[in-house]
Amino acid sequence: MTTASGGSAGRWASAAVSATVFCVQLDAFALNLALPGIGRDLGAAGGGLQWVVSGYLLAAGALMAGAGRLGDLYGRRRLLMAGLAVFGGASLVCALAPSLPVLVGARVAQGAGGAMAMPAGLALLTNACPPGSRARVMGRALGIGGVATVCGPYVGGVLTEAVSWRAVCWLNVPLALVAVVCAARAGESRDTTAPASVDVAGLVTATGALAAVAVLVDRGPLWGWASGSSAVALALAVGLGAVFVRHERAAAHPLVDLTLFGNRPFVALTAAGAAANATTVVVLFAVPLALQGPWRLSAAGAGAAFVAPAAAMALAGPVAGRIRTADAVRAMAGALVLGAAALGAAAAAPTLPVFLVAVTGCGAALGVAGALTLIATQAVVRPERAGEASGVTKTVITTAAGLGVAMSGPAADAHGTATAAAVDMALMAAGGCCLAGTVLLVLTAVRPGSSRGERSAADGCPD
Repeated sequence: MTTASGGSAGRWASAAVSATVFCVQLDAFALNLALPGIGRDLGAAGGGLQWVVSGYLLAAGALMAGAGRLGDLYGRRRLLMAGLAVFGGASLVCALAPSLPVLVGARVAQGAGGAMAMPAGLALLTNACPPGSRARVMGRALGIGGVATVCGPYVGGVLTEAVSWRAVCWLNVPLALVAVVCAARAGESRDTTAPASVDVAGLVTATGALAAVAVLVDRGPLWGWASGSSAVALALAVGLGAVFVRHERAAAHPLVDLTLFGNRPFVALTAAGAAANATTVVVLFAVPLALQGPWRLSAAGAGAAFVAPAAAMALAGPVAGRIRTADAVRAMAGALVLGAAALGAAAAAPTLPVFLVAVTGCGAALGVAGALTLIATQAVVRPERAGEASGVTKTVITTAAGLGVAMSGPAADAHGTATAAAVDMALMAAGGCCLAGTVLLVLTAVRPGSSRGERSAADGCPD
């Protein structure tokens, strides 16, 4: 494996990944509040507008697993820069889009660019930083991404009101350019233990199965989970997934080494991270609705009140980077339990200050859990396959974000307002999701014995 560790190469890699995470996370939610303005400007209405958000998330979720391994094989810096170029170019098309179909197509391309850039960037940083500082550096980069995640809806709303929804898209262009410039100065790394050849059958079947899952998660609540369309999507996901597993077992150089799923810490942290990400999405949707609905704050007041939870979530990234790999599973379980307790307290809060304290505690807990998911899963796999692992993890947690959107739906009525009962139900469901993640950690990680996947991971894993 060739790497460029430490020194200026590591610093430039850190800057590139920080900017990349900020871009991709900002864009995931920045257009949510801009949809009415987009509809008026482009003369569109109805369910078609939802594809502006869904198209981005679907493309990102379906492509990350394959993109992560491609970065391992052909160069993580190369794939990061290619993804940023696609992302920036698609952002330009979004800003100039004359119609809804063009905008949706460009948003799908943005998601594809993000899918290329995110796992490649995380793997590049894993291999560029010395083992002793790797977790702390990744924690800082992910903390910056946390700022974008929580601020995305408000940035989109403010820019849409003050200028235009197109300003949100224009913002991505210079940000992506900065990330490309930083990435160009980082050292290259790749997996030299495997030939640079693509497992085409694995790539096609994995992408198809993930796309079917992503469509099912996104459209299932609208179609009805028992509808024919949902059944077709599920059948495609299961069928293609079975073909993928059978092929990967026989392939000399598989796209995804299935022994990865025998690495119990990796599986536990990824599963719990999915629960944490779904909960985070619920919080990002339900808390602003609660502030403007039951708590009767203006949009500006709600934005100001949300600063504390947002800051807590963002600052948690660097904190997570200081947790030892050996303690990651216990820390993740503790964060999820704290998050569930805080959500229960928020649902029962008798006053606004109590509600804000509770959701701020929840933000801190979810920030730690989310950052630990990406930091610790990179620490328990071999560095040469870091892109493959980050692609799998990002795929799982991105798909889980769709479940979070589905859980958030009942919190708002057709007019976008919310009742106290509906918000409380969404918050309690999110708390249940946190507890489910804790159970997954216990069942998956706290088991006697050790699998071959764990031993192979530990052989090359710095703490």
